[in-house]
Amino acid sequence: MLRSDVRNFCIIAHIDHGKSTLADRLLEETHTLSDKQMMNQVLDDMDLERERGITIKSHPIQLKYPAKDGITYTLNLIDTPGHVDFSYEVSRSLEACEGALLLVDAAQGVEAQTVSNAMLAVDSGLEIIPIINKIDLPAAQIDDVKTQIVDLLGCDQDDIILASAKADIGIIEILESIIAKIPAPRGDDDVPLRALVFDSTYDAYRGAVAYVRVLEGQLKSKDIMRFMASKEEYEVAELGFFKLKRVKGNILRAGDVGYIIANIKDISEIKVGDTITTARNGATEALSGYREVKPMVYSGVYPIISEDYTNLRMALEKLNLNDAALTWEPETSGALGFGFRVGYLGLLHMEIVQERLEREFDIELITTQPNVKFRVNLRAGGHVMVDKPSDLPEPGEIEQIEEPYVSAEVLTPPKYIGNLMKLIIDKRGIYKSTHYFNESKVQIYFEIPLAEIIFDFYDQLKSTSRGYASFDYEPIDFRKGDLVKLDILIAAERVDALSQIVHRDKAFDHARRLCAKLKELIPRQQFEVPIQGSIGQKIIARETVRALRKNVTAKCYGGDITRKRKLLEKQKAGKKRMKQVGRVEIPQDAFLAVLKLND
Repeated sequence: MLRSDVRNFCIIAHIDHGKSTLADRLLEETHTLSDKQMMNQVLDDMDLERERGITIKSHPIQLKYPAKDGITYTLNLIDTPGHVDFSYEVSRSLEACEGALLLVDAAQGVEAQTVSNAMLAVDSGLEIIPIINKIDLPAAQIDDVKTQIVDLLGCDQDDIILASAKADIGIIEILESIIAKIPAPRGDDDVPLRALVFDSTYDAYRGAVAYVRVLEGQLKSKDIMRFMASKEEYEVAELGFFKLKRVKGNILRAGDVGYIIANIKDISEIKVGDTITTARNGATEALSGYREVKPMVYSGVYPIISEDYTNLRMALEKLNLNDAALTWEPETSGALGFGFRVGYLGLLHMEIVQERLEREFDIELITTQPNVKFRVNLRAGGHVMVDKPSDLPEPGEIEQIEEPYVSAEVLTPPKYIGNLMKLIIDKRGIYKSTHYFNESKVQIYFEIPLAEIIFDFYDQLKSTSRGYASFDYEPIDFRKGDLVKLDILIAAERVDALSQIVHRDKAFDHARRLCAKLKELIPRQQFEVPIQGSIGQKIIARETVRALRKNVTAKCYGGDITRKRKLLEKQKAGKKRMKQVGRVEIPQDAFLAVLKLND
């Protein structure tokens, strides 16, 4: 059965190419919201989203558009996050659509994330409508960008719509193209229900809310539904559609996009990509593509003020309600006290979580250096997954350590290729191929260890290319690496918060620079403080913080030399005793120094 008056679509764009602004214009043109409700980036309801110009959380919304053919169409816009960290959520949102608007900035051209998400859309079989946005900018290079889009999609130049969301140019053409080009959803109401969960959120009063696209069958209030991945069953308390807020309905039919509330207390029970069916006469086969979302990057998060530990726990619990991909568990550090080991989808996800903790919950934090999860094969057989250096088994128990690799691409103007290739090789990258879009845009493909890009790769990429290069990646597999645990000893005591797992070839240089940095930051004591970098029992780098010296002979006004010598010997014995029992307080700047070694 064809739902001829319904269209389900999403907008694909790189960060800051105008996706939220285009969504605003579509809402205005279809009079979905009143003038009082309208504001810039209306679908981005977090301050962080507005400030950074990115979409963190998906926001579906239903539009009613009276088209030129006299029919009023229901348009379901499924807004998607654009960043690589959320690529799985993007892929599920794409599965909920029949078409996508591919938005490209007329001044910036095709970027790395545009390519990745466009390929996801092509793989999902979506009808893609290419749009060049911001054509009114003085720096717009419309002909160049058209060539790049044609090369990317293989479409005709005549298929590309020229628009400016800010200046309200081309909005009607976009709406008419959605009606004309994007196919209507197909689905039979009379077969067993299969609905795709493409997102979820948490309501403090109603519990977890599932965002769904019904592909087959129908669902009514009071029906008993089942999640096919978790096998959990719930009675539907409410269902409906999205305006700016949720609007209650009576039934969700094949082709509809809506929400389901079923008094689910824990958001982790709603898994993105899962299939919902009915408990009675339900479907036997789930929709394809579901997988568990697992963190890629881990770091320790500690409150600067130890009394904030309980507040930090409560803050993480609240964030977890709206972000099931966030994982955390308590951990203790000898240097930093009580804190949590937090797992993130990627670097942007980590940055957002930390900023939200500090901003929304007013907690000052220390964050340890991010780590990836390593697979350690043991001599006794089997393997363990390790996401922090202190959990690494003893060297004698380890057969080999494998690290995660990613397939990456960089889009850059050709004149920066040499410098970028040097950066990629320095970071242990494996070059694969180069593709020229045109004389102003080159795509470099390579494979690289994830551990090398979570540290400072993005900053170096931007500085090397003067901000012109864009970068995207996706995980591929684990590969054997010559990796070692680098420990930092301060006054002969191992500081677990400064330990790292690094490649053997880089361990010496890294240890030397870190020891030199710590020497600047650790205050002088009454005794000499050695700072050492070690691999196992072998010391590979050392710096020494000189002792503070008090002139104990100042009170001697002459007399025999033995008087002075006696005082100096007494001071020497005191310093030796102090060195045995003295403790070094490590300032917080020392832990942040690990993150800023290349500044």
